[in-house]
Amino acid sequence: MMRDHKSDFRKSCIKRLEFQSRFLKFYKDKKTVKKIKSFINIYKPKNILLYIPMGMEVDVLPLINDLRKTKTNVFVPFMVEDSFKLVRYRLPLHKKKFGIKEPNNSFCKSSKIDLAIVPVVGVDKECKRIGFGKGMYDRFFDRLNYKPIIIFTQLTLCKSDKKLSNQYDIQADYIITS
Repeated sequence: MMRDHKSDFRKSCIKRLEFQSRFLKFYKDKKTVKKIKSFINIYKPKNILLYIPMGMEVDVLPLINDLRKTKTNVFVPFMVEDSFKLVRYRLPLHKKKFGIKEPNNSFCKSSKIDLAIVPVVGVDKECKRIGFGKGMYDRFFDRLNYKPIIIFTQLTLCKSDKKLSNQYDIQADYIITS
């Protein structure tokens, strides 16, 4: 039964985000990225995980470009089987499975990330991530032997007042929306 609630909640959040993303998206992106920058200034991460945004997600590409001019190492997900690995952000980007853009695969030594900025479709009562339903972020973080600071981003907060998550779903330290 919980699976149905989670799936229904996911669908309603995606609908809401698709509608929202047509209106004031540029403003909301800038406002949210500014808030993310303030966390970066506080925590001063050496290695940060970001993502290549899809249409309804917060556009963090300007942030990635700014961070690349500093001594911060910027990593993004590169899909591998049922999860992903970290690769350095670099151009060109290629559209892959699920319409997600990725840089080329790199074989750099795995770095310990200090801060992870993770897009969400929604969050449940316990501030656990509701994503697109593939579980890639959950598997990635479950396989780490440490816990970085995790910040969820979303253009407009879509939060359930019910517990919809499973034990393995990742939980945010912070949630940033516009």
